[in-house]
Amino acid sequence: MRSDRVKKGIDRTPNRALLFACGIRRDDLKKPFIGVASSFTDLVPGHIGMRILEREIEKGISSGGGRAFIFGIPALCDGIAMGHKGMHYSLPLRELIADSIETVVEAHALDGLILLTDCDKINPGMLMGALRVDIPTIVVTAGPMHSGNYKGRRLSLVRDTFEAVGLYHAKKLKKEELEALEELACPGEGACQGMYTANTTACLFEGMGISLPGTATALAGFSKKRRIAYEAGERIVELVRKGITARKILNKNAFYNAIVLDMALGGSTNTVLHLPAIANEAGIKLPLSLFDDVSRKVPHIVSIRPGGEYFMEDLEYAGGIPAVLKRLLPFLKNNITVSGFTVKKIAENAVIYNNDVIRPLRKAYHKEGGIAILKGNLAPDGAVIKSSAVEKSVWRFKGKARVFDSEEDAMKEITSRKIKKGDVVVVRYEGPKGGPGMREMLAPTSAIVGLGLNLDVALITDGRFSGGTRGPCVGHISPEAMEGGPIAILKDGDEIIIDIYKRKIEVLLSDREIKRRFEEWKKPEPKIKKGWLKRYSELVTSASTGAILRG
Repeated sequence: MRSDRVKKGIDRTPNRALLFACGIRRDDLKKPFIGVASSFTDLVPGHIGMRILEREIEKGISSGGGRAFIFGIPALCDGIAMGHKGMHYSLPLRELIADSIETVVEAHALDGLILLTDCDKINPGMLMGALRVDIPTIVVTAGPMHSGNYKGRRLSLVRDTFEAVGLYHAKKLKKEELEALEELACPGEGACQGMYTANTTACLFEGMGISLPGTATALAGFSKKRRIAYEAGERIVELVRKGITARKILNKNAFYNAIVLDMALGGSTNTVLHLPAIANEAGIKLPLSLFDDVSRKVPHIVSIRPGGEYFMEDLEYAGGIPAVLKRLLPFLKNNITVSGFTVKKIAENAVIYNNDVIRPLRKAYHKEGGIAILKGNLAPDGAVIKSSAVEKSVWRFKGKARVFDSEEDAMKEITSRKIKKGDVVVVRYEGPKGGPGMREMLAPTSAIVGLGLNLDVALITDGRFSGGTRGPCVGHISPEAMEGGPIAILKDGDEIIIDIYKRKIEVLLSDREIKRRFEEWKKPEPKIKKGWLKRYSELVTSASTGAILRG
């Protein structure tokens, strides 16, 4: 066992003394040492219930014959961090988490890992670290939040708080109603109720086979989630004994299946950042073109908020991810999973309980997948749009640029109702380097929807979007403005075309004019010049490569 490095031999007497100080018994030295990387915090709704899950995982590890060691991993809530300086730290947190996993696992020579996680950047960061050290690993996500309720109407965070801000500014919502929504939209623990980034990544992890069947949609706070946590604890000891490491599960087939599932679910555009970054730690390259190739042939069969009207609880009651995989059997590549069953066996044994929540392929919500990759003279290296959350009437959009150099400047104009029909709001210098940290633009996109302009106004950015964004919103424009991408030389009034059908995003300028503007362009000073974000901005790569750090 790897842990023999710290617990065997006369020379390890001091090491054992310190382990005994932690309360272990001598018999424990014969057992696999299993790390439980817990991102519990009182600050994140998706993570506040993890203390109970920690106990269940510990019990399972003990039952399986291992010795559990819980250690802490930082977490932040994107929703709380959004709209101010805090969002600069969200994507960089992914790298800190990966480094933390690597550090603890290698320093203490752990034999296996349970990753107890739930929300946006914490999920991919955990898995990146596990792949880096390549030991047996199981992901336990804490689960989706149940819907809120107001006067008999089901509520979700994005639709009923972020978009409600726009409704309030449009004088379509009274202050007392807004206050009621902010108290009732999020009734308790769990990841936000739609197919946003947290739940999307949880679903993909299950589809990739690194979580046990049923994990992703089992609701936070429900007993089913406790049973899964216990079973994961037992199972990880078996994986250690069999030497089944993270990279044996997460191979090329697993990543391909993840993209297939992503397209069928209409998942968050953030997966186009996270899957390549996770794959990079496994030594696998995932080009943007693969996402679009899969999107062209895999239909969108599950429509959860923000694009649809269903909630994560509906997907759970319809059969969860195993049931979705059953529909997708013609597209899946067979692969092993942490459960001991292959992904196709899990799919074959699944039961589908609702044929509208999980539609048959022939009755798909859309014939193509939920994400499209756009290219053109405005995004030579690519850009991303959640096509499943865009009305067909605006799959082709032509408008005039309104250019802003920060999210804050754009938000002021939007909430002041100075953005008009036919505008394309351009938010630049918000990419991985320019932000720094590639902030999510959920506040401005939601405000546009709340103002009733989601069919009349587009938004493009070198930043990114929450999984909760809907409407003609294009993110991840690469190269970003700070790297001298074409978005840097846009001016108010420039005509921009977004065409999802043709996968194009272009500014109607001649090559000569573009060249002339670049000759005049000067790279601006960094927005942040000290601390972790300064180091991050110097090391981070383009969104088109997953915004990974240069080694």
